[in-house]
Amino acid sequence: MWSSADRRAFLFVAALALIAIARSGAQVTDPAAERANALALEQRGNNAEAEQAWLAIAKADPRNAEALAHLGLLEARQERLEKAIEFYRQAIAIDPNLPGLQMNLGLALFKAAQFPGAIQMFSAEIKKHPGDQRLTILLGMSHFGLKDYFVAIPYLRRAADRDSQNLTLRMALARSCLLSEQYQCVLDVHREIKSLSSDMAAADMMAAEALDAQKDRDAALAQLQTAIQANPEEPNAHLALAYLLWAKGQWAEAAHEFGTELQHNPQNLPARIYLADAQIQQGDLATPLAELQKLAAGDASEPLVHLDLATIAANSGHTEEAIRELKAATETAPENADVHIRAAKQLESLGRREEARLERERASRLPQPGSPSLLDILESPE
Repeated sequence: MWSSADRRAFLFVAALALIAIARSGAQVTDPAAERANALALEQRGNNAEAEQAWLAIAKADPRNAEALAHLGLLEARQERLEKAIEFYRQAIAIDPNLPGLQMNLGLALFKAAQFPGAIQMFSAEIKKHPGDQRLTILLGMSHFGLKDYFVAIPYLRRAADRDSQNLTLRMALARSCLLSEQYQCVLDVHREIKSLSSDMAAADMMAAEALDAQKDRDAALAQLQTAIQANPEEPNAHLALAYLLWAKGQWAEAAHEFGTELQHNPQNLPARIYLADAQIQQGDLATPLAELQKLAAGDASEPLVHLDLATIAANSGHTEEAIRELKAATETAPENADVHIRAAKQLESLGRREEARLERERASRLPQPGSPSLLDILESPE
């Protein structure tokens, strides 16, 4: 029999043991329950709590690809794409076959404009799901984002054929055709777009660019007038119409359209440059002077600005200033024959015959490009 002292000692030790067991039991986890809890929190949209739950699972088991994948998903939901990509990549290194993982990584890379990585993921997925419309579109748009338009076109064409009413796909397809210089493709897709919606000014604009590239400026003009009727405020529509009028020598009409474009976008650089030139072509040397000086100070790489400043200087009797501007024009566009020809004419009028002869010789050794195409004007960065 225990003495009372022994019993008290036993009870004391037993109590300590029970406390230790209780504490130990609190640290024992049930992985299935923790996973179920994390999933439930995620499904309810409790992102912060779900993140903590998955982090705890990943900390307990750093090789748990599912936990890392869900952490990536939660980061992606909150548009924290770089962190999402990091988690997804960790997960894929552990288990590349985890369902949906490659697709989710591809989507995060796509949204982050990391198109080569997105293409790699989507290409792997489409092998598992041939003909998947979503993947076809994503691959097309990823190549579009890389400016790899030739590769984008077949994907976008297949996707558009499967969705006969989708205007957005056809607009992306038309633009891919335009920027890869497949002009008949642009016109064919334009007809499809017009059959779905007659008031698509942006599509009319692309058709006009294609027609101009095919040397049919009258048809391009008509197409631009259609675009403006559909949407008088379509960006660059008045610029495009003005430029074609300028190229035809219709200075007054061109100046009016350039002015209209500038009412919508006062900082439109091509409109500012060509409006000043159209005014000079009409004999107005005073109005555009201040604008040309601003343009020369802000963008000295534009030869037409310097040619126009040379015209004003020459007509004001400032011969040396005119020559400086002509030199600036030819230096900024040494491979442009038209610039050398215009400089030669101006030098001839100033009595600088030898310099004019040299400019004509330079022009004779260069391709004769003529005026820039509408595509050059509209697609050049401002």
